[in-house]
Amino acid sequence: MASSQQIAANRANARLSTGPTSSEGKLKVSHNAVKTGLTGRTVLLPSDDVAAYHAHVERTFAQFAPETDEEKRLTHAVADTLWRLERIPTLETGIYAIARRELADQFAGEQDEAVRKAMIDAQIFLSYRRELNNLSIQEGRLRRMYEKDEAALQRLISERKQAGKDRQAEEAERWRIAIRNYKDAEEHGLAFDPAEIGFEFSAEQVAARARQQHLDASIRSGRYYEYKKKGYFKAA
Repeated sequence: MASSQQIAANRANARLSTGPTSSEGKLKVSHNAVKTGLTGRTVLLPSDDVAAYHAHVERTFAQFAPETDEEKRLTHAVADTLWRLERIPTLETGIYAIARRELADQFAGEQDEAVRKAMIDAQIFLSYRRELNNLSIQEGRLRRMYEKDEAALQRLISERKQAGKDRQAEEAERWRIAIRNYKDAEEHGLAFDPAEIGFEFSAEQVAARARQQHLDASIRSGRYYEYKKKGYFKAA
């Protein structure tokens, strides 16, 4: 356990410490406190434009047009990841902008201005390699996250649309069978009851659908007025 003299000495040393004194050191310490918003659950930073973020989310929802809860969850996740990805170039530019101001007096002995600026940029990269590399790592992580969620979202949407087409095809086939049985019954002068063959449609509904199909086919074939004259489209 530290003695009272040691504790007092440590406190005195802490009061004497003023932190980094070089431009590079001060810049590094100041940058340590910057929140990038690239990790964790927080999407919006205090400096973010909330209206712009909501507009961005709305555009993403308009692009994917999700319908189920899971599709909507993935769409929001994709929007948030894109928002974070778009922040990376700004963060990188900000690091270089702050560092150039802090290191503006470096390499003053170099007479060629283009060379001096290149040297400053190189010094910035060397001094902030960890921060810049971290941005690159976070960009890769976010891109993989985006690709994973976007692929899952596209799969769900595709499956939902295919299921809808399958249901439509199944429904069309049921109507086709019902109409065929209706026409057979009509041709042979028999009463038609859809319930007898397992359909919930009424006879009137099947008859109306049969007339509509005949009408559509006649319009496509150009024989509408010929069939109308023969009374094919009169209600049963």
